[in-house]
Amino acid sequence: MNAVTPAKPAEKPTEPWRQRLIRSLLYGRNVDRAAKARARVGLAMLAFGAVYALIGGRLVMFAIGADAHGARRAAAQEVVATARPDIVDRNGAILATDVKASSLFGEPRRIIDKDEAIELLTATVPDLDEAEVRERLKTRKGFVWLKREITAKQQQDIHKLGIPGIGFLRENKRVYPTGNEVAHLIGLVNIDNQGIAGMEKWLDNQGLADLHRAGFATDRLQKPIELSVDLRVEHALRDELLKAKEKYHTKAASGIVSNVKTGEIVAMVSLPDFDPNSPKEAHDPDRINRLTTGVYEMGSTFKAFTLAMALDSGKINLNSMWDARGNLHYGKFTIHDSHSLGRFINTKEVFTFSSNIGAARIALGQGVEAHKAFLAKMGQLTRLRTELPESAAPLIPRRWGELNTVTIAFGQGMSVAPLQAVMGINALVNGGYLIPPTFMKRSESEAAAMAKRVVKTETSDKMRFLMRLNAEIGTAKTADVKGYYVGGKTGTSEKVINGRYAKKRVLNSFTAIMPCDDPKYQILIMLDEPQAIPETKGFITSGWNAVPTGGKVIERIAPLLGVEPRFDLPPSERLILAASRTTQ
Repeated sequence: MNAVTPAKPAEKPTEPWRQRLIRSLLYGRNVDRAAKARARVGLAMLAFGAVYALIGGRLVMFAIGADAHGARRAAAQEVVATARPDIVDRNGAILATDVKASSLFGEPRRIIDKDEAIELLTATVPDLDEAEVRERLKTRKGFVWLKREITAKQQQDIHKLGIPGIGFLRENKRVYPTGNEVAHLIGLVNIDNQGIAGMEKWLDNQGLADLHRAGFATDRLQKPIELSVDLRVEHALRDELLKAKEKYHTKAASGIVSNVKTGEIVAMVSLPDFDPNSPKEAHDPDRINRLTTGVYEMGSTFKAFTLAMALDSGKINLNSMWDARGNLHYGKFTIHDSHSLGRFINTKEVFTFSSNIGAARIALGQGVEAHKAFLAKMGQLTRLRTELPESAAPLIPRRWGELNTVTIAFGQGMSVAPLQAVMGINALVNGGYLIPPTFMKRSESEAAAMAKRVVKTETSDKMRFLMRLNAEIGTAKTADVKGYYVGGKTGTSEKVINGRYAKKRVLNSFTAIMPCDDPKYQILIMLDEPQAIPETKGFITSGWNAVPTGGKVIERIAPLLGVEPRFDLPPSERLILAASRTTQ
């Protein structure tokens, strides 16, 4: 009996060596496959996390770098507002300074849906011009401005929109804390923080613009620009001029306060003015700086030059007599006095009663060439240059004959910038030295180094005497503020309308100095087309409006300027002339 042999189990197919190698590498030997699977899943998750982190990091870097990238392109393609130094008054009060403001820009090549971006932006910032934004974003430029100087809320609202290719740049914005107070002096800047008028333009002309382009003008490296103006005096002068403009219903009003020893302009106001924070007003042609840009016939204030010329020549003295019994006929022209005395008058009376006939006879006695030479020496025949870019050349006769000398002697037939006349009057009362005016701080020693003698000391003494006498008994009596020994000269100039002088449309001026025995300051007041009011009894001449306005200005600014009041002083004949004779 044969034994039964059990059947052999079926042999597994032989695993190819390649599969065995792969399995060994993937799983190893005697390893739990489930654990190994979990490890593989974790490794895959880690790898994917690293990739996403890398992508996210690159996106963040791109977002952060977008503004800088745009700024680089902006610097190459458009002007970016740059920092400017502060401008301060002589006491350190800030007149102009920079603040940071955000501006909105776009990078058209990065914006995916431009129509959607335009719709969202114009809905968020209603004052954006849709057509203009569309035109800019439809280009293929890498950088375009959309709106300069947006508010913080506008920036926040736009940021929330999350529009790719829309960003912000922090720029310097010029602000003027004093508003209208010193508008014509300070001037203003454009949207790119570049000076376009006044001291702001002068600042760029001094090389600030070049420094910006070279990248050297930074906020921390720039020192404040110190001006000669005193904000307190500026405010008082402007306030009184505003009151006078309203009271006498004038077309315009302006004024200057000048240091006669240094040529510094302590205050300058021209009304109507403008707010440099709202630059649209500055383009109104009625808001020009009448003191430097305008030229005018200065009327009887020019008689000061006529008398100084003659006194300095030595050909006449204060007691010389002049025929004023009747009108002076010259060719087809007739010269007359507003308040005729009908007799011979002396040189002092020519000044105090503002005689046109007397002034004309004095000028004719000196001759045409001497007259021209004297006015040229006083800086009245050429354009006056100061730090302010805005200036106008005087209007002088092309052919200067005797008739021109006759009319110019009493302030008609020649027009100058008021600041130009102020410079000349300063020289007549400060001892005889012509000093160029300045809007920057200047010491007396610095002024002396550039001063040019134009009249004798004794001539200056006589002019101070005449101006004080005019306040004692003449047309400037209402400006004689007690304690300040004021002197002055009035001027009423008929304006030329359609080629003819209009008697009812006048430009009034009043030039005052204080104190007359040792002048420190000159004050010029100008009122354009004042109207008659009951208080002036129907008169429109300078003595009824410009002179009282000047008196109120002096009353307010003298304490601010440190001029101490002195009472019970002797009359000009004893205090000024007697002292002058003793010195000589």
